[in-house]
Amino acid sequence: MTALAACRNVTVVYRGAEDVTALDDATLEIAADDRVALLGRSGSGKTTLLHVLGGLVEPTSGDVLWKGAPRAAARGIAFVFQGGNLLPHFTAFENVAFAAHLQQGGAWLEPLELLELVGLTPKADHLPSELSGGEQQRVAIARALAQRSELLLCDEPTGHLDSDTAERVLDLLDALQREAGFALAIATHDPDVAARLARADELHDGRIVREEALA
Repeated sequence: MTALAACRNVTVVYRGAEDVTALDDATLEIAADDRVALLGRSGSGKTTLLHVLGGLVEPTSGDVLWKGAPRAAARGIAFVFQGGNLLPHFTAFENVAFAAHLQQGGAWLEPLELLELVGLTPKADHLPSELSGGEQQRVAIARALAQRSELLLCDEPTGHLDSDTAERVLDLLDALQREAGFALAIATHDPDVAARLARADELHDGRIVREEALA
């Protein structure tokens, strides 16, 4: 079966006074229904790998594939960043509606329906500054879903949250992934977060050093 997304022997070198190798010959495949953790300490390369998969970073060498073909664009891929990364002067509704407007063919649900999925209809007219950290992450998830994503890439989505809020956000991601059927990849330094997924690929110094099936 063809992988949904794949990196083959990907290396990323950031040029400067001293070159930094962020990824070193990394190979990764994500199937259409995968739930994958990219596990590693800060600086291990996990965020760079997410960005390569999503088209935010071009590799120095190696191949990036989408449904078996060289990836021409990041259509079908959405991000949830560590801090939510919401538009600060847009309400929760406007953040989701803006993403839906950019989506060719329209979102699979209306913005208010997406906010309802993440339990935030009552906060639709609130600005990000009026939301808690967990609520901002839930808006970011609704915004990502508005893009009709087949692959959701999450970069430390619970990194700024307390443990109880983090659990609720992870429960939500798990429930939505099962309902909507997208593939899910989460970059994390936390083994407890990784343990909630089906597979963990551990990175160290830009290399994938271990792949473990968890469920």
